[in-house]
Amino acid sequence: MSVTYDDSVGVEVSSDSFWEIGNYKRTVKRIDDGHRLCNDLMNCIHERARIEKAYAQQLTEWAKRWKQLVEKGPQYGTVEKAWNAVMSEAEKVSELHLEVKGSLMNEDFEKIKNWQKEAFHKQMMGGFKETREAEDGFRKAQKPWAKKLKEVEASKKAYHAACKEEKLAMSRENNSKADPALNPEQLKKLQDKVEKCKQDVLKTKEKYEKSLKELDQGTPQYMENMEQVFEQCQQFEEKRLRFFREVLLEVQKHLDLSNIPSYKSIYRELEQSIQAADAVEDLRWFRANHGPGMSMNWPQFEDEEWSADLNRTLSRREKKKASDGVTLTGINQTGDQALSNKHSSVSSYEKTQSYPAEWSDEEANNPFSSTDANGDSNPFDEDASSATEVRVRALYDYEGQEHDELSFKAGDELTKIEDEDEQGWCKGRLDNGQVGLYPANYVEAIQ
Repeated sequence: MSVTYDDSVGVEVSSDSFWEIGNYKRTVKRIDDGHRLCNDLMNCIHERARIEKAYAQQLTEWAKRWKQLVEKGPQYGTVEKAWNAVMSEAEKVSELHLEVKGSLMNEDFEKIKNWQKEAFHKQMMGGFKETREAEDGFRKAQKPWAKKLKEVEASKKAYHAACKEEKLAMSRENNSKADPALNPEQLKKLQDKVEKCKQDVLKTKEKYEKSLKELDQGTPQYMENMEQVFEQCQQFEEKRLRFFREVLLEVQKHLDLSNIPSYKSIYRELEQSIQAADAVEDLRWFRANHGPGMSMNWPQFEDEEWSADLNRTLSRREKKKASDGVTLTGINQTGDQALSNKHSSVSSYEKTQSYPAEWSDEEANNPFSSTDANGDSNPFDEDASSATEVRVRALYDYEGQEHDELSFKAGDELTKIEDEDEQGWCKGRLDNGQVGLYPANYVEAIQ
């Protein structure tokens, strides 16, 4: 009668040795673990790719936001360029991290996926072909030895039972000799039982020793067959381990930006931009464009009749138009005026802090300026209260870009105190008393 592998497992595993029946399953399980580890490595790379993408997006958003803040802020000149170079570095590094994300997913992830598909073949009934082949190989190698082992255990059990029975029979015989109530016939039966037990012990011992000898004779072949199947599993696992090492080296190359020439050049350019920042040059530029180096229309004696229009507080937009207003004579330029021509680009400070070229009563140190908190009135101006005031409502949000402009939200109400000028600006007053300019088309009259 043939004995299957499962039938052969009739004894407790006495140790954790590979040679014990059934302990090969750890080696077989390693094949399934290899497939799972491929999935784990792909998930690991996928998560890192998401991190690279998110980091690249955060760098881009950070650079965009701070570029706008620096452009609108008061920084100017070469230091502004150096500051912007930091944001340019972020944009370039962001592109590199997007490339890292692409390499991880398009190369490393796909490489593992394809290798896993080629190395592990799923069966219709579940499991992998490689697992079944290893399982069958170990079963076949263990089956003859396991059958002999079962016979050894059975003969061993029979021998130990016979020895126990012999001791019991001998004990009964010895006890009967001290019992006078037993007749000779009963004593004879006890003696025959002892003799029979001794013969059984000899027979079971002989069978036990014979089965054990046969097991020992089959052990070398058993070990050879098991070694052969185990070595096949080792070779399969070696391929996976070497492949993982190869993939991880590729991942390392993709993650290591320091080996990319363009990455190093980014920081060389950043350092050069920062080193190019020149405080002396920036101070000279500021002097020429916003300091004593600026040109000035100094007041001169005029024959024309005095006009109130000359003292009208002009908005900065009106002052930028050279053709508007009254032209004053006797313009004096200082020697630093020529230095302003060296700067071809207009800094953010010049864009947002463009002060008027001629004298204005807006300046704080002007002795003719009003003590009004808003600094918008002039003692020589005509009474603005004579104009018709109109209540208006804001259609859109507006954030004042200069100190003489109002800020409001859509739906806020304010009072228009001067009509729209040719530049499209009105003067108004908020409910908190602040007076300033605002775009005429941002409001509508309240009916």
